Amino acid sequence: MALKVAIQMDPIAPINIDADSTFRVGLEAQARGHELFYYTPDRLFFDEGRVCARGWPITLRREKGNHFTLGAEQTIDLGDWDVVLLRQDPPFDMGYITTTHLLERIHPKTLIVNDPFWVRNYPEKLLVLEFPDLTPPTMIARDIGALREFRARHGDIIIKPLYGNGGAGVFRLEPTDRNLNSLHEMFTSISREPLIAQKFLPDVTAGDKRIILIDGEPVGAINRVPAEGETRSNMHVGGRAEKIGLTARENEICARIGPLLREKGQIFVGIDVIGDYLTEINVTSPTGIQELERFDGINVAEIIWQAIEARRAG
Repeated sequence: MALKVAIQMDPIAPINIDADSTFRVGLEAQARGHELFYYTPDRLFFDEGRVCARGWPITLRREKGNHFTLGAEQTIDLGDWDVVLLRQDPPFDMGYITTTHLLERIHPKTLIVNDPFWVRNYPEKLLVLEFPDLTPPTMIARDIGALREFRARHGDIIIKPLYGNGGAGVFRLEPTDRNLNSLHEMFTSISREPLIAQKFLPDVTAGDKRIILIDGEPVGAINRVPAEGETRSNMHVGGRAEKIGLTARENEICARIGPLLREKGQIFVGIDVIGDYLTEINVTSPTGIQELERFDGINVAEIIWQAIEARRAG
């Protein structure tokens, strides 16, 4: 059955069509006969009981420099549509949170992927707190005294913004590094949000594994290896993707978290694992499916749509 699918995402013109997961999911939807409509988050609005968006019908194609065609601009009532893909990138700020409140008003009559209530309540660096035995030692704090004590306990730590993304603002502080106070001053001068600190995991030099789960089940993984002289493995900052499988420990992690993700309507999720530890559960706008498809020869986007279509049919 053809579905009417609206995609809420960041501007589509500058994306890398060989890496962008939203583009791949949209392309698969189109191949399955679904109707696509595209809008950016700033064009979502509430109007006298209706949740609406101003945007465009869109046709996608895998052609660099010519990867989409827009129809005539129009306003739609999202309550009349079958699916909304909530796919804009963090930062997870009040603008992002507001979109989840608006979309929650039409879910599940209109299926929002992922469920906006739990996206709001389980952002990536906080959902891991549900599984302390799976994660490295972690602190969430704004208080410099607490952060100093954490650093004194663990020596070598990573510190980063709680609601950041893409590796931005991630710092490693080795035991002799004297920059904790300066970094704290910088972060707190630009934001009222807490920071997250974690014990540094030396296994990151071998890679930070991104595992894709669809409706709570792992479908595969890619390994992201930091560039020479770099702590961060994010592909936004030069990390290299490699083909890799899942270990027994990683299957154990997926088995532990999968039922919760499925129960809370988190259909498309990407988790990050370093060594034996779960570091993030990405529910806002996970990436990595195009690399996984190329490495493993599986159609991850098809599996995503099978899960969405099954939920709509149910």
